[in-house]
Amino acid sequence: MSSKKAAFFFLSALLLCSAGCAAVFSQNDRYAAADRVADRAGFEKSLIRTSSLTLTAFTRFTKKGDPLHVYIEGDGTAWLSRTRLSDDPTPRTPLVLELAALDSASNVAYLARPGQYAANGVPDCDAAYWSEKRFAQEVVEAMNGALDELRRRAGAGAIHLVGYSGGAAVAVLVAARRSDVAGLRTVAGNLDPEAVNRYHHVSAMKDSLNPMDAAEKLRNLPQRHFVGSQDTVIPPGLARVFLKRVGCRDSSGITVVEGATHTRGWRERWRELLIIPLN
Repeated sequence: MSSKKAAFFFLSALLLCSAGCAAVFSQNDRYAAADRVADRAGFEKSLIRTSSLTLTAFTRFTKKGDPLHVYIEGDGTAWLSRTRLSDDPTPRTPLVLELAALDSASNVAYLARPGQYAANGVPDCDAAYWSEKRFAQEVVEAMNGALDELRRRAGAGAIHLVGYSGGAAVAVLVAARRSDVAGLRTVAGNLDPEAVNRYHHVSAMKDSLNPMDAAEKLRNLPQRHFVGSQDTVIPPGLARVFLKRVGCRDSSGITVVEGATHTRGWRERWRELLIIPLN
């Protein structure tokens, strides 16, 4: 196994262990769990075809013209074993979709990352897009195009982004390109993949962009970063470094959620966290 593959497995293993080291659900179980959450919340599942990738979305639009809240999924189930890259990075549990379901906004969307919740007939997605190219230029462009389509469907003017884990990196990279983003929230966010890889002593993702490099473009964007006090995957000071790069003088844009790990302690408190004002 190459050192690069070992690096990605190491971080994926950390994610699985932080969730309890339980066996990874089968594809059918993972898809069915998401469908149940979507059905209860009144979400509709659809595909968004961009110029380079086809992405899966779950949406609930009830008032045309109101702001659109978009939840961007994390890195999901990238690896199945020490030497085996997953052929389906769909998340083990639908945590981010559950957070979206708890959002009472008029227009809410959940946007999966490349390869997640893929449907029959969807063009195959290169596994590099959930490993070393997970934050590559073409991925950001595809996610940005999907936001355009979601905004069109909702008839929305402004967009509020919520990114979980690696989805936070995508949210930052996309927000830096747009003028219609009115707010940014991150949850256990990987705001500097290069620093996270150094923290865990693993290889860098040379084919990916780094959201830290886009931080200065978000100087005027209202934002809040939620950090788990027990998160062992993302370094605890990463959000502070990011806000400093943005240009904030203090850490008032950070909320530390006591007892929360990388994957646990979020859904139970999400409604109360959502009402905390953006910085």
